[in-house]
Amino acid sequence: MFSKILIANRGEIAVRIIKTARRMGIRTVVVHSDADAGSMAVEMADEAIHIGPSPAAESYLVQDKIVEAVRRSGAEAVHPGFGFLSENPVFARRLEAEGIAFIGPNPHAIEAMGDKITSKKFAAQAGVSTVPGYMGLIESDDHALQIANEIGYPVMIKASAGGGGKGIRVAHSDADMAEGFSAVKAEALTAFGDDRVFLEKFIIDPRHIEIQVLGDKHGNIVSLFDRECSIQRRNQKVIEEAPSPLLDDATRKAMSEQAVALARAVNYNSAGTVEFVAGQDRSFFFLEMNTRLQVEHPVTELITGVDLVEQMIRSAAGERMAFGQDDLKIDGWAIESRIYAEDPYRGFLPSIGRLVRYDQPEEGEQDGYTVRNDSGVREGDEISMFYDPMIAKLNTWAPTRLAAIEGMKRALEDTHLQGVGHNVPFLAAVMDQERFRSGALSTSYIKDAFPDGFRGAAPDRRRTDILIATAAAMNEILTEQSGDPSDRTDWIVLIDRDAHGVSLGYDDEEALTLDLAGEDRALQLSDIDWRPGLAQFRGVLDHEPFTAEVARIADGFTIRTGATTARVRVLTPRMAALFARLPEKQAADTSKLIQSPMPGLVVSIAVEVGQEVKAGETVAVIEAMKMQNILKADRDGVVKAVGARAGDPVAADDVLVEFA
Repeated sequence: MFSKILIANRGEIAVRIIKTARRMGIRTVVVHSDADAGSMAVEMADEAIHIGPSPAAESYLVQDKIVEAVRRSGAEAVHPGFGFLSENPVFARRLEAEGIAFIGPNPHAIEAMGDKITSKKFAAQAGVSTVPGYMGLIESDDHALQIANEIGYPVMIKASAGGGGKGIRVAHSDADMAEGFSAVKAEALTAFGDDRVFLEKFIIDPRHIEIQVLGDKHGNIVSLFDRECSIQRRNQKVIEEAPSPLLDDATRKAMSEQAVALARAVNYNSAGTVEFVAGQDRSFFFLEMNTRLQVEHPVTELITGVDLVEQMIRSAAGERMAFGQDDLKIDGWAIESRIYAEDPYRGFLPSIGRLVRYDQPEEGEQDGYTVRNDSGVREGDEISMFYDPMIAKLNTWAPTRLAAIEGMKRALEDTHLQGVGHNVPFLAAVMDQERFRSGALSTSYIKDAFPDGFRGAAPDRRRTDILIATAAAMNEILTEQSGDPSDRTDWIVLIDRDAHGVSLGYDDEEALTLDLAGEDRALQLSDIDWRPGLAQFRGVLDHEPFTAEVARIADGFTIRTGATTARVRVLTPRMAALFARLPEKQAADTSKLIQSPMPGLVVSIAVEVGQEVKAGETVAVIEAMKMQNILKADRDGVVKAVGARAGDPVAADDVLVEFA
């Protein structure tokens, strides 16, 4: 077994690998860029080596620097994590030539499966179900249009060397193909240095299901069952679970057998994932194979009890797998929510900045569920523009799927972030949706469930009760601590502009009771855990625990419970009557503006002053975090002014184009 390994990665996956290595008694070395000099991974590792400037192309992707760091540290092996060099066969071969173990599959397997065109040909030869498509070299835009019409729309345009949701478009028409083909080639060249593109039939209402495989250097390969990854946004997975709610035992067995057969065909060793696109009828087709550890690997670990990082290390060290297929079984259900620094209220655009506050849920066994939180950042850390904006992978396990969902709802409530935009309210909204809870998933879930974008959620009865009880209790605590307690028991709680009359009292157990006017019912709030200055209010409402995110404002509170955020005021009946007469402030009119949705670089401005533009026409292209974002006009108009040009850096909300 190795005594020291080098981790050629950063963030939460570097932290994740360090934890397993520590348990195995293996010392760790991490490499880091300028941006990661004070990171959590650097703090946790036994050694840290600086390898260059913040851009990945000048640090984490430079093989010479990684190899030199291995030599300097005396590490015997390299774990690449995911992304960066993890699926680069040239890097794996170089380590092999240098006498350094690569904690991953053999270079042949990486090469055969890493190229999407080659892998689909290979899979077809191995008898694996494949999607109809064109895997050869596409010579021109006209050639792409010809192929698309032969396959039949809708068609998916994908970068051959792609990954992480980058370099993918779906074309529903010749116009989509003409625009999308060029955009995918440009993204692919920027992100992967390879602009080859292939086309395949897009399956209607598909699901994304994958099989985790694991192999050693002695020819042993097993399936660790399936994961459902259908909840996606811009082809980036957001919520994953294991097992899939779609599959029956027969389909699960068939998918696993195909995945193992494909892995066996390339003498696969280490952890890998065979991804399938599945129809709602449980038909399935090979999508690609990821020859590395997947982001969503924790859900598989939670239902099987197998530490995949440990098994990767043992395989790389030449150890024989200590278990076989018959030793593995599915135990319970696990769900993962990817917490990103992004603003769901602005189309999930990346958000950068400092984590001013980061309160995490307690890990381990809770009341009926288990929490695991894989994070690579701490309170005070910077979310950098140079890397993926992931903050954490929040996981819950329970004996059943619904119990795991309820556990996730509580874990999300116990997560508090300030300083950057984040998607926790969105994740909470999904957990509350009946469609998700029923397991009726597809890769279009987010678009179907939120056709107009995410705007939060209106409070249901439970959320409304939490808003009322939380605001009333906070008001009581504040008046008592101010030294001016009131004997008043009748209040009006305004949730935005909806009025709720309450009468307050205390029962024999000192729990706060709230009689709701006109509703013939009362609420009981106990176990209150809040004092001025705390950002989270905890309590038990009608025997169910909850956590709400709270902040004081000039005339009341801002309270978030789940996906619902509201401005809540606790007023006397007289003040509430006067407040109802105040006019509502109107939001500024931005309907004639095209604004940059995020900080980024202007790739192109497609219009000029005086030009007539039709709704749906491309106006500008902004690049941020290696993704090109095409901005289109949402109405007909004439361009009055252009506020930027190609090559300009822009901030969020900068005006790019103004219409007359």
